[in-house]
Amino acid sequence: MPTALIADDEPLLAQALQAELSRLWPELQVLASVGDGLSAAREALRLQPQVVFLDIRMPGQDGLAAAAQIADEWPEDAGPLPALVFVTAYEQHAVQAFDAQALDYVLKPMDRARLMQTVQRLQQQLARVAGEAGLGQPTVGAALAGGTAAPAAADPVAQWQALLQAAGAALQPAQATPRLRFIQAAGVGGHELHLVSVDQVLYFEAADKYVRVITRGADDGEPGPEYLIRTPLRQLLAQLPDDLFWQVQRGLLVRADAIARVQREESGKLWLQLRGRPASERLPVGRLYAGLFKAM
Repeated sequence: MPTALIADDEPLLAQALQAELSRLWPELQVLASVGDGLSAAREALRLQPQVVFLDIRMPGQDGLAAAAQIADEWPEDAGPLPALVFVTAYEQHAVQAFDAQALDYVLKPMDRARLMQTVQRLQQQLARVAGEAGLGQPTVGAALAGGTAAPAAADPVAQWQALLQAAGAALQPAQATPRLRFIQAAGVGGHELHLVSVDQVLYFEAADKYVRVITRGADDGEPGPEYLIRTPLRQLLAQLPDDLFWQVQRGLLVRADAIARVQREESGKLWLQLRGRPASERLPVGRLYAGLFKAM
């Protein structure tokens, strides 16, 4: 029996989605319905559903951050990542971001025809995964007639990468964002405000309510000063010069031209070493971002 998790901070809309799913896909078992991103990630990792419906905009941690956490922490022995469907309000640039990559999404308020297409594709995707695993699970399409053609088989990680990219575009304002040249940041002690040039920054790392700003050291090999800012990483990435910083993990932006070495463990896990940082410091690369170094 296929299983799913629903995450939406509007209970009535979550109930409406579950009711429509029960009509269009009666075999689907909804394991849990939660109202925030932190709970979504926690329950997805605990219950390991085959499908996750994530509202993009939720309090505390939005759907994009929740999806990145699920992908980063998904157990290696739990099988492939679940099928991911983002739930979005009808905003033209948001819908265009998904349509541009032919990705599935669910509209708020509910669009039954759009949901029907999504259900058909999910059924076909789960049947493909089951067939590849040799389980022989049949396609569960009895509730729907004349289904949409199944997309070509794809790496689940690549599918998640495309979805996160589209969802990130959906969360950004339609107008262009000015590029940062300087950052106003507090010292680690919090008593002084500094104007830090982006040219001096090696990486940004999310840490609780703040983002650490790690800068270049002096020529003698000493690490550079560290600062703190409150700007979320996603907002920061949209304001940084194009391709200057790469997101290599859910909470980590690294200066691309500062990467000195990429190390690969036997398990496939990747680690980065940066110029201007201690040799003992290694920065992890998340599963969704390993493709940046696929030539290694």
